[in-house]
Amino acid sequence: MKTISIMKRTAFHSSLFAVLGLGLSGAAHAATASSNMTVSAEVAASCAIDADPLAFGNYDPVVTHASSALAGATTIGVTCTSGAAATITLSQGLNAAGGSTSDLPLRRMSNGGSMLSYELYHDSGRTLVWGESIATGSDYTGTGSVSTLDVYGLIPAGQNSVTTGSYTDTVVATVNF
Repeated sequence: MKTISIMKRTAFHSSLFAVLGLGLSGAAHAATASSNMTVSAEVAASCAIDADPLAFGNYDPVVTHASSALAGATTIGVTCTSGAAATITLSQGLNAAGGSTSDLPLRRMSNGGSMLSYELYHDSGRTLVWGESIATGSDYTGTGSVSTLDVYGLIPAGQNSVTTGSYTDTVVATVNF
């Protein structure tokens, strides 16, 4: 009888645990509730700019460039957030002549007190002056990747009052977004 009693108790306990286990399991998943979780982020317009130097080379005001201008070109790398509207402007430089404006800059390179005039343009025909105002800047729409913009320079002919030496100026390229 002891064996039957132990077996009955074991069977009873197993049945009890099975019922309780099923009951607990069923109760934990008997109903559900849900809610939507909003996830958001804002992508802000952002831009970076990198201007390469413009080296015109040798300017000869007496013979070669007495009647023809010296042309040069360089590039500006611009990266903006995809879809960001921007305008790239070029400052008047450190040595702008009197009467120079943001719309019509009168840029000059300097060698001590001697000045050599030059111009910067949007187009290879050198007809659209690239200035410092939004009106004379270059419109740009970001792609998320670097884009290259060409800058065309010109030193006008016949500046025969300049002295020999190296002439320099610093123009600030700005991306407005």
